[in-house]
Amino acid sequence: MHLGWGYILLAAFLIVTFANAFDITSGLDGLGEGLLMICLLAFLAISATQLDRVLLLFLSIWLGSLMAGIYFTIHPARVWLGNASGMAFGATLALMGLLSGKIIALMIIGGIFLIDGGSSLLQILSKNIFKRRVFPIAPIHHWLELMGWEEPKIVARAWLAGLVLAIFGLWLAYL
Repeated sequence: MHLGWGYILLAAFLIVTFANAFDITSGLDGLGEGLLMICLLAFLAISATQLDRVLLLFLSIWLGSLMAGIYFTIHPARVWLGNASGMAFGATLALMGLLSGKIIALMIIGGIFLIDGGSSLLQILSKNIFKRRVFPIAPIHHWLELMGWEEPKIVARAWLAGLVLAIFGLWLAYL
């Protein structure tokens, strides 16, 4: 399917969406970074099968530095990502989907980011339009904390869900 100029709008929408969604998701120790590592491993596999050596090299370097950083951001975090780095990570993840030509796979592989960011968007829209909340607190990972889940449990379950979505996204990318 040829989108023409619509591709620029789609690309801008995806970049802004993933930048904000990653920034929202990285609210717990290691949550965003671990999910990003899972997404990048999936795109590493995609770029390897496409024989895209430049993208493969970029992803390998990014994964290596991210793995080193995760050591300091998992619970209890000793280092925090700021908004600038969080938004840059999310935007670059969207670029990986665009550069590999796997936009639908990007939305599946990065699904946890979209769900968590979408819960905040839904909360904001509901408060502004209907003057009531959908969740007691948003995003979803903070709602789970409010329900009594401990932070490491939320992060581990999100990573497992991210793995499932990455496997499904890889399957979809290879169809």
